[in-house]
Amino acid sequence: MIDDNEVERILCIAAHPDDVDYGSAGTVAGWTAKGIEVVYCVVTDGDAGGFDPAVPRDQIAGIRRAEQRAAAAEIGVTDVRFLGYPDGRLEVSLTLRADIARVIREVRPQRVVCQNPQRNQQAMIYGNHPDHIAAAEATMCAVYPDARNEFTFIEEIGDLEPWAVPEVWVTEGPQANHYSDITATFEKKVAALLQHRSQITDPDRLRELLRPWNAGNATAGGLPEGSFAEAFLVLSTA
Repeated sequence: MIDDNEVERILCIAAHPDDVDYGSAGTVAGWTAKGIEVVYCVVTDGDAGGFDPAVPRDQIAGIRRAEQRAAAAEIGVTDVRFLGYPDGRLEVSLTLRADIARVIREVRPQRVVCQNPQRNQQAMIYGNHPDHIAAAEATMCAVYPDARNEFTFIEEIGDLEPWAVPEVWVTEGPQANHYSDITATFEKKVAALLQHRSQITDPDRLRELLRPWNAGNATAGGLPEGSFAEAFLVLSTA
């Protein structure tokens, strides 16, 4: 695993607004506190989300973009990019691969964070959203071989220099090999998620829903009692 002291820039890629905050906001807050630049790339606008039928559907995408920017600001992220794909209809297309590879070449990160490209039958159903799986698989394809191969997608992104991502951190998986201690940044994670007001029907319960999940990660990672953690499968792409 690359030491954070060697990392200048990290790219987090997720299917929907709020995905990155559930999976890694506490860890991201720790990175930005160290001076590491973190960029978000959100593949869809989450336009199929929300719970209030009184909100016109054509306003949801704009609302969710604004919420994601506000959530990012809570943990020190100022660069949030949206690819604008339709929520609930994401596929691992060549177009999506090219779009993600373009962002990787633009950002040139030492680390990419993404969701799990494999369905986990033992996990809660929410982690198996098909958009999550598609966004993650497209990201893996963009990391290797697309972004690093100068002859891939020449017409689409040929004017950008290739970039080989050294490391990928995968969330939402059963094979975690790294547990990031977020005890000191847990409240920042909560604050970020509370910005997603259009998605949270009971804000008062959010903290209590997060506590057992992140405490369980801490226990699995061998951290002291009372700790909170986020779990990742860290993969070297060297």
